[in-house]
Amino acid sequence: MTDWPPSIFPYGSTFKSAPSSCSNVVYRALINRSAIDHIMILIIATVCFAEVGNAGLSPLLLIFLALALFFFFPKRGLFAQWRQSRINLQKIQCEDSLKHLYNEEIGGQKPNMNSVAGALNVSLQKATDLLSSMEKRTLITFKDGNLRLTSEGKRYALHVIRAHRLWERYLSEETGYAEKEWHRKAEKLEHQMTPEQADALYAKLNRPSHDPHGDPIPTASGDMDTEPGISLNILPVDGLAQILHLEDEPASIYAQLVAQGLRPGMELRVLEKTSDHIRFWAGGDEHVLATIVANSVTIHPIQELQTPQIVAKQSLAHLSVGKKAQVQQLDPACRGAERRRLLDLGFVPGAIVEAVMKSPAGDPTAYRVRGTLIALRREQADTVLTTSINEELAA
Repeated sequence: MTDWPPSIFPYGSTFKSAPSSCSNVVYRALINRSAIDHIMILIIATVCFAEVGNAGLSPLLLIFLALALFFFFPKRGLFAQWRQSRINLQKIQCEDSLKHLYNEEIGGQKPNMNSVAGALNVSLQKATDLLSSMEKRTLITFKDGNLRLTSEGKRYALHVIRAHRLWERYLSEETGYAEKEWHRKAEKLEHQMTPEQADALYAKLNRPSHDPHGDPIPTASGDMDTEPGISLNILPVDGLAQILHLEDEPASIYAQLVAQGLRPGMELRVLEKTSDHIRFWAGGDEHVLATIVANSVTIHPIQELQTPQIVAKQSLAHLSVGKKAQVQQLDPACRGAERRRLLDLGFVPGAIVEAVMKSPAGDPTAYRVRGTLIALRREQADTVLTTSINEELAA
């Protein structure tokens, strides 16, 4: 069975017994080292051991004892921390390799030493050593010259993928992090989660089936709800489709998709296709993507649009002072805590909003909604989609 280290940062643990005398100060400093750095420990150790100088010890010996404590203290010394960081790095590289091998197999590709080295951004020799270690742990095999996951390796890979997608779902729904930050932060958090912690987060999120990019989240047993799709580039002109998935790697391409306001579940119609770009209508806007970028959008063709198409959306940020508008919806890109806050403030579909005043700097703007003045920054007001209304009816 594969080990699941409980944490990369083992702070908070305690020893069975503490030293006596003034060295208790050093001991407590080490136990609570998250609040003090190594240099402070060195200073405290030097001062505390100074009292031993009355027993005839030389200053050089005192400094030697302090340095020995600083570098070689069990579990907390600099050497122990360096050794643990190497173990953590090996664990991260192993798990990233498992993810790469799994994704390659699912995509019908044949992974090899070079693809692993490229995915991890390490040398070919380092990738070879890593894969040899993984083979000894029965995570992979080189059967018939092909690099493949064993059943244990697949289980481990699915755990890491599950942790990553659960963290992305959590970051999108429960925090205020920008969309472009979800993947990067989940890449770090996924390596610190045990299967039990993943189960707890899964339950907290009400057992979601997909992450915010449209990827299915594996269950604890490794099952996934997969829906076949095709690249947006394949859809013909006038073709209708629903977006299933936005590929979040590489980050540069994903950033372009985020900037376009695209999201899973959005319906679209292709307007034009050329050899280098595709133009389509979705979410009330016209979008143009280079073919290489559009290849990161997975869609499912449909026969007709299921949701009404907004001809022209107008955000609350464009409402002039003294004018009123009716809230149509919140932009689906507005998620999590920010979305809940706007709804709680009264920016719900059908609500009448009036722009009352702007700050001297032009931002934020005060809006009256349901008899209350609310100040919103421009980026917040941009997420509230409105339609113009008859002033007499709104009075």
